[in-house]
Amino acid sequence: MQRWSLIVMALVIVFSTPALAATPADTLVMAWQFDDIISLDPAEIFEFSAAEYAANTYDRLISYDVEDVSKIYGVAAESWDVSPDGKTYTFKIRKGITFASGNPLTAEDVVFSLQRAVILDKSPAFILGQFGFHTKNVRDRIKAVDAHTVTLETDKAYAPTLVLYCLTSTVGSVVDKKEVMAHEKDGDLGHAWLRTNYAGSGPFRYNKWKASEILILDANKTYWDGAPALKRVIIRHIAEQATQRLLLEKGDIDIARNLGPDQIRGLEGNPDIRIHPSPKGGLFYLGLNQKHEALKKPQVRQALKYLVDYDGIADTILKGSMVTHQAFLPKGFLGALEDKPFKLDPAKAKQLLAEAGYPNGLTLTMDTRNNFPTLDMAQAIQSTFAQGGVKLEIIPMDGKQALTKYRARNHEIYIGRWGPDYQDPHTNADTFAKNIDNADDAKAKPLAWRNAWDIPEMSKKTDAAVKERDSQKRAQMYLEIQREHQATSPFVIMFQEIEVAAERANVKGFVLGPSFDSNFYRGVTK
Repeated sequence: MQRWSLIVMALVIVFSTPALAATPADTLVMAWQFDDIISLDPAEIFEFSAAEYAANTYDRLISYDVEDVSKIYGVAAESWDVSPDGKTYTFKIRKGITFASGNPLTAEDVVFSLQRAVILDKSPAFILGQFGFHTKNVRDRIKAVDAHTVTLETDKAYAPTLVLYCLTSTVGSVVDKKEVMAHEKDGDLGHAWLRTNYAGSGPFRYNKWKASEILILDANKTYWDGAPALKRVIIRHIAEQATQRLLLEKGDIDIARNLGPDQIRGLEGNPDIRIHPSPKGGLFYLGLNQKHEALKKPQVRQALKYLVDYDGIADTILKGSMVTHQAFLPKGFLGALEDKPFKLDPAKAKQLLAEAGYPNGLTLTMDTRNNFPTLDMAQAIQSTFAQGGVKLEIIPMDGKQALTKYRARNHEIYIGRWGPDYQDPHTNADTFAKNIDNADDAKAKPLAWRNAWDIPEMSKKTDAAVKERDSQKRAQMYLEIQREHQATSPFVIMFQEIEVAAERANVKGFVLGPSFDSNFYRGVTK
């Protein structure tokens, strides 16, 4: 009898006590879909999630104020100056920075990091390569003068802000030369090792990464600019929006990164949750492979631009998270074109398809990342394509699979997201509107190349714009390129991103900056 009384009392306690979950007081727990991470090596990182990882774990040479991007400040570089001829940049490297290994950060590490990115020639190498650096000359053009002085000599005089903004990107991250080279194999400059390991000096240090499962970062307690307030960041790969919302409401996570409009609306009025929006430079677009017989016809490309319900998707599926935008420079950039000439018009699309020789329509495939909002957008586009006689087969896959296929030019249509690598208009012009070598084995592989779009004349215009030092003239040049691009390109540019995070009310200091690699955890408190 006594035993049964104890059981009943225990059950009463269990079911009468509220089940309140809470994350550890010294740990930030975040739900985020990060299945696009391919590598942790800053010389290779070229994906949104990995770039955010690098921004929180590596010191870059310089950075910019997220509230006013015109303000550039030093990180690993304490100061810099530019020679009178505009070609030589001299950086004074900050003393007192220490890598996770315990090694001091010196000019030699900075030089090694920049040279290494050029020599490895992975996806982000073009950011430095556009200034004339290549494997044969980079050791002569980027040098250490002494332990705390670095010089960088460009091939031509560029607008200084362009060069500096490029160095604020992930490719400007400084890696520990001694640690990386201790793991070198077959002359790979430690690349195989660094793809899954860490050699940085940032406010957080790498602890663990399991693809599409978990990413753990530990605070760097000896960070030169002050240690983070929290001990650890745990990022859980949670693909389902409803699951992210449930975990947030229960208190099992502190921040949800991938909620859709329905989930966000459902949280409105909840005193325990704060909605944190931030305008971004990210664009969503369709890439039409010009190797495809139908897609290389101008009328077909234009027809597809009239088979997307831009405003309908923006007002429903994407409500609050994106706005309609149809040019390759995001709003807020110098020379951004805000004209929106395309709207859903199936009759016009059918006319263009008939002119191209497809009066009965055609069948196409679209590679799609299997997440929100990409798959939802794809399904909406599939429906409106059908109104114009285009049968669209959606091929869903994870982020890594989709990117790998796209980079090999093996798609027909790819629905993608692109974010600027730095805060200068050349960052997007150089990838959407330039392709100097359309061969399959070309060295430079911008988005125009990925879609096999051969544009020698537009490439010349893009090169001319980046050399123009008068900002007003330069802005006009970009406006003209974008108008031509809208009319002729194999890109259906659709939306500009507004990133939205949902946070527990006790979370303070999570920074959502204007770029995908300017989201910071260092100042978070709970």
